[in-house]
Amino acid sequence: MGPGGIATIIASSALLIIAIAMSYVVIRVGRFVDEAKLSLKSLTDETAPLIQEVHTTVTLVNGPLKSINRISKNAEDLSDKVTQASQSFMSKNSSAVKVAGALLSIASAKKARAKKKAE
Repeated sequence: MGPGGIATIIASSALLIIAIAMSYVVIRVGRFVDEAKLSLKSLTDETAPLIQEVHTTVTLVNGPLKSINRISKNAEDLSDKVTQASQSFMSKNSSAVKVAGALLSIASAKKARAKKKAE
């Protein structure tokens, strides 16, 4: 066997080692892809019911929030009506308001005098 035969044996041995290494890498990547696929399926199977539960929870929370919104809207409407009624009363009966204010002033003054006498 000459130098060409030895070079051929070395080259084929190197190619065999490279082929074995490539096979090992392909097998490992295949296992990794299979494991990733199983993990993704498991994650999907666990996530779907969780999303459904979150949807149900949000739906249940929105019901009372709508009720609270209606109550606050009704309270706002009532407050507006009271404000309008008081402004209407004040504008129509300004003299009655002045008399009521004077009566309140007199009452508070009497109360203050009574308190001073008691001391």
